[in-house]
Amino acid sequence: MALVPVAEALERLLQGAAALPGESVPLSDAAGRVLAESVVALRTQPPFNASAMDGYAARSADVASAPARLSVIGMAPAGRGFAGAVGKGEAVRIFTGAPLPGGADTVVIQENVRDLGGGSVEVTEPTAQGRNVRRRGLDFGEGDTVLEKGRVLDPAALSLAASANHPSLSVVRQPLVAIIATGDELLPPGSTLGPDQIISSNAYGVAAVAQSVGARALDLGIAADRQDAIAALVGKAVEVGADVIVTLGGASVGDHDLIHDVLTGQGMKLDFWKIAMRPGKPLMFGRLGGIRCIGLPGNPVASLVCSQLFLKPLLARLGGRSFRQDIRAARLGVPMRANDLRQDYVRAVVREDAGTLIATPFGIQDSSMLRTLADANGLIVREPFAPAAEAGAECSVLMLR
Repeated sequence: MALVPVAEALERLLQGAAALPGESVPLSDAAGRVLAESVVALRTQPPFNASAMDGYAARSADVASAPARLSVIGMAPAGRGFAGAVGKGEAVRIFTGAPLPGGADTVVIQENVRDLGGGSVEVTEPTAQGRNVRRRGLDFGEGDTVLEKGRVLDPAALSLAASANHPSLSVVRQPLVAIIATGDELLPPGSTLGPDQIISSNAYGVAAVAQSVGARALDLGIAADRQDAIAALVGKAVEVGADVIVTLGGASVGDHDLIHDVLTGQGMKLDFWKIAMRPGKPLMFGRLGGIRCIGLPGNPVASLVCSQLFLKPLLARLGGRSFRQDIRAARLGVPMRANDLRQDYVRAVVREDAGTLIATPFGIQDSSMLRTLADANGLIVREPFAPAAEAGAECSVLMLR
């Protein structure tokens, strides 16, 4: 099977991917979710003309000039308005958020009023009509669309939905990713290793990638290098309703790389198997009914780079989110040799120097070396057959953080 270019592989992987159906969740569980439907206000806010400050509700005609003497006829705290009306030469002591009494059309802030005793106050500064008054419907009116479909529910959006009197919202269902590691050599972190064993690390990074775009990750554990063991975990993934199955390792062409045989044996239609990229050549993609199956390479760096390039945009689209890789123009910090037929993603440290980004690759790019990936904040993207480049030459960098 010929190597598939990166751009073509991504296009094929995303083909037909769309936001999952909506589900209703209470506001308390909606933070960070994506709206499946626009939100329409169920009430008007404010529902009445309200005081924006602590002070005295009055007629603007009485306080257009100062000093002005007013008789205080009552009080209007928030949540309990004054039942009467304000007449000529009268005022009502009012607090922020309280309804403006009938007859009043302005609020004199308390700093501009002097208590004369005996129920009288003196206004020391003129106050115009409408000052310190929040008009009915200032924020929104009943029936207004206050949040559009596709909005990520950040703190302000959640508070707005609550203010519009919605106890729950329709949000896009979070994609569920089932992660299956394979390999007789793998043990979970904290294990005592035998002479031929290593720690299984990829699942934690892949799960974090999934969660970074709002997906749920279910780690199904490690399958031994046997078809029945792998098939059992694939069956669990199907049973729990996974939208995406991610396998780690076992997707190459060796005698013990069994993922392809297991998945195709259960009905997966293979789309592609090898990609013209480094690291990550043995990436596999296919569809098992409505489930997308991605076979990631076993090498840790390749697994995480492929997750960034392919899994992340897929999950974002299924979750109704917009996503674009953060690719920036930079200059090379050191010379780089000519590239071969595969698109290269080179771990690098990217720093700013006088307004220009300088990308300096690590000297060793072995795809087993997680430490250099953790230390890198970008990947220099080298196109297939890119010629040798000198230090200072322009380059493209995919920013990781």
